[in-house]
Amino acid sequence: MKIKRLRLAGFGPYKNEQLIDFEKFDSDGIFLITGKTGAGKSSILDAICFALYGHVPRYDGTELQLRSDHCEPDDPSFVELDFSMNERDYRIFRTPRFERPKKRGEGTTTSLPEARLFVREGDDWQGVAAKPVDVGHQLAEILPLKEDQFLQVILLAQNRFQKFLLAKTDERRAVLRTLFGTSRFDQLEQSLIARRKELDAQLADVQRAITDRARIAANQLRLGDDAVPQNPGLDWFTSGLADLERQLDEATSLAELAAAQFTAAADHHQVLGEVARRQARRDTALAQLAVLTDREEAIAAERTALQAAARAARVWPQIRAGQQATVALETALTDETDARAAWQQFRRSGAEPETHTSLKLVTDALLGRLGTLADALADEQKLPGLDLEITRLYGLVEEHTTALDGAQAVIDALPKQIESVGVEHAAAALDAARKDEAAAALERVETALSAAESVVVHTAEVLEASQVELAASGENAAAAAHYDALISRRFAGYAAELASQLEEGTPCSVCGSENHPAPSIGEADPVTEADVTTARKAVTVRQRALADAGTAVQDARKRLAQAETRAGNRSVEELTAERATARAALEDSETAARLLARLAQDLVGLRGQLADANTGLSGFRATRDASAAEHTDQAAHREALTQRVTAQRGDFDTVTEHVDRLNEELGAARALDEALGVSRERGTVRVAAIAAMTMQLLQEDFADEATAEAARVGDAEAQRRQSALRTHDDEIAAARSALADPELADLPAEPVDRDPAREAFDLASATRDDAITARSSVEERVTQLTALVTEVTAQFAASAALLTTQTQVRQLADVVHGDEPNTKRIRLETYVLAAQLEEIVAAANTRLRTMTSGRYTLEHDDSLEYRGNQSGLGLGIRDEFTGRTRATNSLSGGETFLASLALALGLAEVVTSQAGGITLDTLFVDEGFGSLDSETLETAMSTLDTLRAGGRTIGLISHVDSMKEQIPAKLSIVVTDQGHSRISLA
Repeated sequence: MKIKRLRLAGFGPYKNEQLIDFEKFDSDGIFLITGKTGAGKSSILDAICFALYGHVPRYDGTELQLRSDHCEPDDPSFVELDFSMNERDYRIFRTPRFERPKKRGEGTTTSLPEARLFVREGDDWQGVAAKPVDVGHQLAEILPLKEDQFLQVILLAQNRFQKFLLAKTDERRAVLRTLFGTSRFDQLEQSLIARRKELDAQLADVQRAITDRARIAANQLRLGDDAVPQNPGLDWFTSGLADLERQLDEATSLAELAAAQFTAAADHHQVLGEVARRQARRDTALAQLAVLTDREEAIAAERTALQAAARAARVWPQIRAGQQATVALETALTDETDARAAWQQFRRSGAEPETHTSLKLVTDALLGRLGTLADALADEQKLPGLDLEITRLYGLVEEHTTALDGAQAVIDALPKQIESVGVEHAAAALDAARKDEAAAALERVETALSAAESVVVHTAEVLEASQVELAASGENAAAAAHYDALISRRFAGYAAELASQLEEGTPCSVCGSENHPAPSIGEADPVTEADVTTARKAVTVRQRALADAGTAVQDARKRLAQAETRAGNRSVEELTAERATARAALEDSETAARLLARLAQDLVGLRGQLADANTGLSGFRATRDASAAEHTDQAAHREALTQRVTAQRGDFDTVTEHVDRLNEELGAARALDEALGVSRERGTVRVAAIAAMTMQLLQEDFADEATAEAARVGDAEAQRRQSALRTHDDEIAAARSALADPELADLPAEPVDRDPAREAFDLASATRDDAITARSSVEERVTQLTALVTEVTAQFAASAALLTTQTQVRQLADVVHGDEPNTKRIRLETYVLAAQLEEIVAAANTRLRTMTSGRYTLEHDDSLEYRGNQSGLGLGIRDEFTGRTRATNSLSGGETFLASLALALGLAEVVTSQAGGITLDTLFVDEGFGSLDSETLETAMSTLDTLRAGGRTIGLISHVDSMKEQIPAKLSIVVTDQGHSRISLA
């Protein structure tokens, strides 16, 4: 691989376009990239990496940092790289993602990254891919180096290649894994470990399951957890099951014996129970009859009391009527007293006591005075409504005056609005008139754009047809050559064909001789006339196919020319921009057409408003005058009402207060008159009620009202007592009936003793229940333990094969992972990478011995690390002055650079060979030379100078002045006064 040319703009510190032709340094072999710190030397390597892989490692993949901060909004940002691979030239063009101003409106928008890949065909560049993802796929096939490999073998970036020398084992493993693609070994290791863990878990599950089932079996056997062995075997389970089955047989025999004993005890207990029941029934009837007989005297007294209560119930209505009449009279007298008290505030001092006649005269006088004040009261009640009406009319006058002023303002403002809308209407009419022209322009552009898009299709058709024609031409040439060869072989075979027809003594048809001493011998497979005919037909078919292919090429080229003519030789991008402009113009015309109609409506509306305003001005004025006249009339009417009301108020503030006072006096007089009448009426009613009650008491043989009230009971209580008497009679009859029952005859006088039979029954029942429970428990335990033993038997059979597999996988996983018995503690992937590292060290030492005059050599260290950590990828440096190997971080700065450079170059050689043996014609080394003394620098330069063999070009980035003197070919990075950088070739 060779880097040939780099063109960039708007990238890093480079604002303007810069061009670097690396082929100019081919004759020098080594060139120096020099400039001030921060000028942009490393940015050249960043641009190469970005072109090939789409990002820059030191920016952590952030494309927004790649665009130059010096760029103006419209400045381009791109990188274009030319390189060669396997004797073919390629060109890659990329742009980063960055923020740019919006084409329309304010603010910014994100410019998406672009990528295009070309290959040189003769003097032209042919497109291969035009999208970033497609370019990435194509580059992956063209360039076998991954990004990390590229940075290790071609771009030795600043401080990057020293990391590999000083890295820890894990860091070095990560780098080598990326470079040599050994992750599959790590995946194999992780797969084995996962499989081992899976088998361990399965075996542990089986062992736990068996132990759990042993605990369950121990529970069924009524054993403690201590009785469960550490690893119970199948024999332990089966022997336990046999013991439990024997217990079941014993429990079954005991349960049958207990059931028979229980049946006998139950029968005896039932006979004694029946005798005791009949005795209890007899004794209960005798006791109940004795109790009822003792209550006969009280029952007789209860019957007498109920008869007196019946007589009291008949006299009770008259007693209740007298009581109610007394209460009503007392209420009436109280009301009369209250009415007299209310009348006292209106009663004149020294007046006679009030009677119905005197109160009638007072009420008539009061009604006359109220009739006199009725009109004045009506006038007073009209005043608030009249005040509201006057206020309303005043508001109308103000409102109509404001409307009149507003109408006049509208009339003054409308002419200017009409004039402004008229100007807008004229401008919109002018823009709308261009609508047809804009539509025609858009149609022409769209036609041309369609043709331009078809150019791409027809170009592909021409290319495809040309390839078909080329193939047909080759097939035609091959068929013609085959035909010519058959003709030649046919002519050559004529002699042999004639010779085959010769017979001894028969003249030859060519020479006439009858002797044939040396007849011609032909080929073993001679060409026949049929072979020639077939070949001739094949030539004809191929010629026809070639002619058809030529016609197809001409037709495709004709279609392409027609499409290019219709497109006007403009690209799709140009026509797309023209279509956008034409669409914008058409949209503006359509917008103007819609605006024109609205403005015409606005003109009509404004002119109508002006006419309406002029018409309505006189109406507003007439309405205002009418409202003002009505307001004056209502104000005069209010003044007249106020004068009449004032004359009728008297000593009161208002007529209403005067009327209210007279109504209160009238109400008090009427209330007192009504109370006097009620008192007289209720006194008469009470006298009649007392007389009726006295007569009824005599008839029912009660001495007075109190005696009747004492004998009276409520209806509910009377019913309850009657029910109690009936119940008593029913109970006596029931007791005598029970004693007469034949079932109670001939019973022993003394109660039978049931306790011994009951105790025997209870004992037999408990014994039977315990025996059945014990048998059921043992039977259930046998069932569960049988199922458990069956399951455990299957688990023991399955775990045998699982244990064998787990042992094999564990041993293999331990070895691959670097555990015992792997004494080196080297993992499988590390073992593979260690072999690669040994090749790298061998290649590095070839140069390190030269650069250090044989003092230092790198050594691969596979010993165990600190605290037994896994090893296999260690590096040491052997110092021949001391004969000992020490750590690489003990080297000085210059020694570290030399060792790192040698290791990087060795790594580059090994990676190159692993990547398919590609040739690396370009190498870049960034910094590190400043740490070397002059002699060591000379040695390092001599080593790098040997890399130029075979036409390799080496670019060095350094600030060292002596290198500027030793290397005449330079790229100088200069920072301009504006702050951005430019590249000059020295």
